[in-house]
Amino acid sequence: MSEYQAVKRGKLVLKGEKPAKKKKKNKSDTQAHGSNSKQVDPDIENYAGWTQVKHIKDIVGAISIEFGKRTFVSALDNGLFILGAIHEDKEGPSPEEIFTAILVNDSKVAFKSGFDKYLSIDKNGRVTGRSDAVGPLEQWEPVFEDDNMALLGANQCFMSVSEQDDSIVATSRKAGKNEMVKLRSNSLHLKNLDKDDDIPEEERTNKLSDIELNYVKKFQKFQDKKIKLNSDNIAVLKEAKAQGYLHETMLDRRSKMKADRYCK
Repeated sequence: MSEYQAVKRGKLVLKGEKPAKKKKKNKSDTQAHGSNSKQVDPDIENYAGWTQVKHIKDIVGAISIEFGKRTFVSALDNGLFILGAIHEDKEGPSPEEIFTAILVNDSKVAFKSGFDKYLSIDKNGRVTGRSDAVGPLEQWEPVFEDDNMALLGANQCFMSVSEQDDSIVATSRKAGKNEMVKLRSNSLHLKNLDKDDDIPEEERTNKLSDIELNYVKKFQKFQDKKIKLNSDNIAVLKEAKAQGYLHETMLDRRSKMKADRYCK
């Protein structure tokens, strides 16, 4: 569908190794090299990088909703949802099966389809995607127990798949086998890889003040051998980071100090 062309899906690419002759390894060899080898989670590999989410804080960004095994909730252009076709091994969800998850608060989330509509519940218990904003009916509560998860809707019923037509509904007040769901993220697994690989050295800290200082040290011209930091409230950096324009804001702050080689 053309509406879904903008959706990007991550894929984990594995490079094969040439078979080598077997040789005996002593204990010291195993200890020396074992810590450097990266173990790929089979679940991540089998779903092309789409990792099962087990904490509400990770239900953000691109998310798929899986019922059963390799079948995902799929959006229709009429505002309804059905269970999609079974996927092959090592294949992720289709574009129409990818949603944008938003944390509403510490216990509830909202899901937006590729049609830019939020998942809600109608009076008949059907899950629909026709809302333009997040209200009480568009909020879902992930309920975790051991390794299981269920999604509780605003009508106090759990999301499930209708046995009659494979449509997505929320009609059961008890979370049984049919209500068990897996949320999968295509970016969560990156947190478990080398975190510093794609992070600039200047940003390998959680403090925004340190990040700004690092960039000032990197780009400042140092005519008078003194660090020149912008004294304006650093709160603007927090907002900029949340909105995705941190670097532009830091550049603007440095330009006001007239000491940056990339600022006029």
